[in-house]
Amino acid sequence: MASVEAIIAKAKNAITDFDDELAAEVAAEALAAGVDPVEIIEKGFTAGMMEVGEQFEQGTLFLPHVLAAAEAMKAGIEVMKPEMERRKSQTKNLGTVVIGTIEGDIHSIGKDIVASMLNIAGFNVVDLGRDVQVSAFIEKVKELKPQIVASSALMTTTMINQIQIEEQLKEAGVRDQVKTMVGGAPCTQDWADKIGADIYGESATDVVSKVKAALL
Repeated sequence: MASVEAIIAKAKNAITDFDDELAAEVAAEALAAGVDPVEIIEKGFTAGMMEVGEQFEQGTLFLPHVLAAAEAMKAGIEVMKPEMERRKSQTKNLGTVVIGTIEGDIHSIGKDIVASMLNIAGFNVVDLGRDVQVSAFIEKVKELKPQIVASSALMTTTMINQIQIEEQLKEAGVRDQVKTMVGGAPCTQDWADKIGADIYGESATDVVSKVKAALL
């Protein structure tokens, strides 16, 4: 049987090779070997996605490569989903997080990874998808009364819409009832501070630890 390290390396390679069949195979192999799904997602799939993302930023890979890598990761997570759900059912619900990629932005890979990690950690995640209108975030906060509302922005031209979330939550009279979180490539802690967001999520693991700290 392959070592945990070898399985993790194979998971990462499945993403960087854009191989959805291999991603599904290694996910099944990991479960059979008793490897924690979180470890595979974090150290294998997510690490692979980050590498692809870096190469995209450097201009050595292009959008179709990023999308193919994301499909591979999705295939792997799909195999592990039943086990992840089983584990989640055995843990206490830690709260509800509404998450989405902000209006004008169709990127969803980072948001999808964060949503998966929060789900595994025991949060009820309501994923609004991508290119989500600011009003949709506000309506979900009013409807579901979540503990956290999180927006992802991958472009400087769309991150300004995160300001609108803060403003419209205030206008709706619900800003003090929910914590806001921002993330995405152009976002920083300074940006979160500037617009009045409660949490800045730098990475999926950072998000999980900060959301837990904010709520527990």
